[in-house]
Amino acid sequence: MDSRRRGTALLVAGCFFMEMLDGTIVSTAAPQIAHDLHTTPASVGLIITAYLVTLAVLVPLSGWLTARFGPRRVFLAAIAVFTLASLACAVAPNLGVLVGMRVLQGIGGAMMVPVGRLIVLAGTAKQDLPRAVAYIVWPGLAAPVVAPLLGGLITTYASWHWIFLLNVPLGALALLVARRLIAPGTPGETAPLDVTGVLLTCTGLAALTWTAHLVSETRGTPAEAAVTGAIAVVALVAAVRHLLRAPNPLVNLRTLDVPSFRASALDGSLYMAVVSAIPFLLPLLFQEVFGWSAVKSGAVVLFVFVGNIGIKPATTYLINRFGFRPLLIVSTLGLAGATAGCALFTAATPVSVIAVVAALGGAARSVGLSGYATIAFSETPQERLRDANALFATSHQLAAGLGVAIVTVALRGGAALTDDPRSAYAVAFVALGLLCLLPTAGALRLHQTAGDAVRTVAAGQERVPRSTVSDSRKSE
Repeated sequence: MDSRRRGTALLVAGCFFMEMLDGTIVSTAAPQIAHDLHTTPASVGLIITAYLVTLAVLVPLSGWLTARFGPRRVFLAAIAVFTLASLACAVAPNLGVLVGMRVLQGIGGAMMVPVGRLIVLAGTAKQDLPRAVAYIVWPGLAAPVVAPLLGGLITTYASWHWIFLLNVPLGALALLVARRLIAPGTPGETAPLDVTGVLLTCTGLAALTWTAHLVSETRGTPAEAAVTGAIAVVALVAAVRHLLRAPNPLVNLRTLDVPSFRASALDGSLYMAVVSAIPFLLPLLFQEVFGWSAVKSGAVVLFVFVGNIGIKPATTYLINRFGFRPLLIVSTLGLAGATAGCALFTAATPVSVIAVVAALGGAARSVGLSGYATIAFSETPQERLRDANALFATSHQLAAGLGVAIVTVALRGGAALTDDPRSAYAVAFVALGLLCLLPTAGALRLHQTAGDAVRTVAAGQERVPRSTVSDSRKSE
């Protein structure tokens, strides 16, 4: 993997970090923002939802826009929009303007990472794919873990404006680096935009994300959540029917024909939901039940990131040495065990024990998501890469948002079963651990040689893809 390609992967990783950080860090500053803008903390939840809904709705458009205008142009525009919108968020005079600028920020974020990842994947040799994906994935994994501590420090020692102002120098630097690293390209021939697919898909994703918001924020009534949930189901079912029949669909669901990609898009999304829920649930346990400060809570959750970064240098070696199937089985089981193990935490549990469990869970999530992100494109034909990238980004982005809603429902279920707050959290952690076993079942169904096209042996020679072996046997 040459230095230019490695630099591009790190650039996309930085953009991924900014996007994920802005989806989580704002919640810690809600009381301060509400006070300054003369509104309620509950209303501030809109600035989180507006961002997440925009991301979920517009990610499917990334593939068509890339084909229509070229990846370099879309990527640079996305970084510029995200950066300028961050500055506008910092100087917003009222809640309405802040929500509007968060929508604009979400527009930039929805294009930044999918298009940037496509740029990296399109020019990377198969044997270099695990390393490229590892560079991209781990900074994004760090963002939700770093957010509680960083948000606590900013709100304690500075002001909420710095949550958004931090993006300005980072975005400006990313724009300069992108202009230097990414070569101009010529947009190819594109089919007309699938307007029906846009309307159905965007309506379904928006309704589903809003339903998750109603559930997770305890806003509205059960009837409202039921109505928006029903709209989401109807729209998404209609969208799937349309996308499977349209000659030039907005999102090509036929990419799911590839078993390794299907495992990443479906099982990997369930895994992502669990991963995204942990940094949300742990700080709540520490602060609401154990009585810890936001800074102490954030510092302990940071050990998840220690596990992430500690295992990162070994992920490519592990993939090459053991293959995807064993690695995904171990990582899903490891995350399930670490998550369920959190149910045993009490206020008397030594911080060192909590830190070790958090680090082990962090290592498992890093290996697992790196594995899913790599195997997704290991056997995907080059001509389907853009479609697969759009579908992968959509499914994982949606799962990241739904993870919080899932754990909120589990927490309420636990509260209904017991009067002890710690026991309610224990129920939620066990439920998440059980959910993580579904990807384990999917990993067990994978073929032993799944993803071998991107693996290399110790001598550096490329392994023979399963399709090549099958073809040779047929010829015999």
